[in-house]
Amino acid sequence: MTRGAVYAAQRVDHPFFARVWPVAVNHEALSVRRLREENLAGLTGRVLEVGAGIGTNFDLYPDSVEQVIAIEPEPRLAARARAAAAAAPVPVQVIGATAEGFRCDELFDAVVCSLVLCSVDDPVGVLSDLMSFLPPGGQLRYLEHVASPGARGRLQRFADATVWPALLGNCHTHRDTERLIAEAGFEVQATRRERTLPLWSIRPVVSDLAIGRARRP
Repeated sequence: MTRGAVYAAQRVDHPFFARVWPVAVNHEALSVRRLREENLAGLTGRVLEVGAGIGTNFDLYPDSVEQVIAIEPEPRLAARARAAAAAAPVPVQVIGATAEGFRCDELFDAVVCSLVLCSVDDPVGVLSDLMSFLPPGGQLRYLEHVASPGARGRLQRFADATVWPALLGNCHTHRDTERLIAEAGFEVQATRRERTLPLWSIRPVVSDLAIGRARRP
């Protein structure tokens, strides 16, 4: 158990998203799973994972990780994440908290964000909070879908202004997440873009993925 962890009670209820997200990740492209593995490679010590979903990352953590604290506010997804945690190769504790409401007086060696920063209302504020859970030099590992240019970007802005966030767990498709990470005070060390989603997926609304590493100065 994590000592000193507190979180504000905040009901998150996304029944449609909680039904479709498990189907999506259980049929995830092999290329995306490889990006997940890359995002977690080399981690050590204690890790905070934000927005764990159904625990898709859990069996990919290297055995050099001593403990994962995973926060997931949607109760249906959190229940499935707890089942995945029981079978994980490293110790995982799932906490039903929002990124905005989670507080902890212990530090983590790394924070992992996978396809979650699109869904928070104040990404810079959340990222600033996450940085406070890291010591100087502590890492942020991220794998996020990000804003596309041109016609795809215009379609993303239309989707974000209409029904997309309401249906898909507050997801916003047109976010310049790498810029927001820097604005929160992180030093981005390495980043690149990938377009790996399968043709049957929700392209072109979500097409570009950013994978990278940043550190707390």
